[in-house]
Amino acid sequence: MAETTAESPLVVAEHLVRYFPDSAGGGLVRAVDDVSFEIRRGETFGLVGESGSGKSTISRLLLGLDHPTRGRVLVDGTEVSALPERVLRPLRSRMQMVFQDPYGSLNRRKTVAQIVGLPLSAHQRLSSRARADRIRELLHLVGLRPEFAERYPHEMSGGQCQRVGIARAIALEPELVVLDEAVSAVDVSVQAQILNLLKDLQRRLGLTYVFVSHDLALVRYMSDRIAVLYHGRVVELADRDGLFTHPRHPYTTALLAAVPEADPSARRGSRPLPLVDTGEPDRGGCRYRPRCVLGSGEQVCREHEPDLADPTGGAHLVACHLSGKNDDVIGA
Repeated sequence: MAETTAESPLVVAEHLVRYFPDSAGGGLVRAVDDVSFEIRRGETFGLVGESGSGKSTISRLLLGLDHPTRGRVLVDGTEVSALPERVLRPLRSRMQMVFQDPYGSLNRRKTVAQIVGLPLSAHQRLSSRARADRIRELLHLVGLRPEFAERYPHEMSGGQCQRVGIARAIALEPELVVLDEAVSAVDVSVQAQILNLLKDLQRRLGLTYVFVSHDLALVRYMSDRIAVLYHGRVVELADRDGLFTHPRHPYTTALLAAVPEADPSARRGSRPLPLVDTGEPDRGGCRYRPRCVLGSGEQVCREHEPDLADPTGGAHLVACHLSGKNDDVIGA
């Protein structure tokens, strides 16, 4: 186990690769393709990208729910990516997930008390009274009255069910919580309430979040730093303000340009960028080249995959040979 300090990152992903057999036969789907990043203690780390970009696969790798084809994941200095289940099980209490579907992630035959109490029974030896007290405390933390303990999922709204899922996730006082599209299945009117609840819990409990979403507005509201994924690779990684005010990768720019504006004159840039996916990326060159308005004809883009780096020596990383031209394209 590596030595850890209060300043060391909670999570380190090193050159993660995860391939799956192609259902069409013969090939491999490169779901995650050489991804590296660090997650600091107490921050919210956003993962954003289109469907199929690798967000959920990375989430499962971080929690040890799936094993990488290559690479490794360290949580607080412990490599979880290679641990057998019997060794990983005691660490589960430190890493939890809130799922996308508030109904599907709850057992419809169990009461809220049974659902929230399950991790307590699995990982802690508590008396019946102590467990009941802890369940009431957890329901209070997520804004549910004590009488909800005897309800079943079908007797609650989607927002209430998601609060139950959050209570279950924080029951064991984890350090890391992965929020995998955690508000995409609830009404827009409820989303803000759930997001504010998550922020409040983070402040009170010192939680570290991985916030996975395809919704840029939600990612901007929740995240401290954001990684933009495209076909299994991180193409840009920066703090929230830097990413949204000065995107360096043409794909990030395209995502931002696609966000609807209430005032058309306020849209950033002089022209929208193409977002039509061409399928599997090119081999050998930049995987975004077939959709890119910057480098489709550049030799370096055809022949070499760009590394994720900051050419200015800072912390705003981008995987693009021509990132300096991005300002000209978007009219920034």
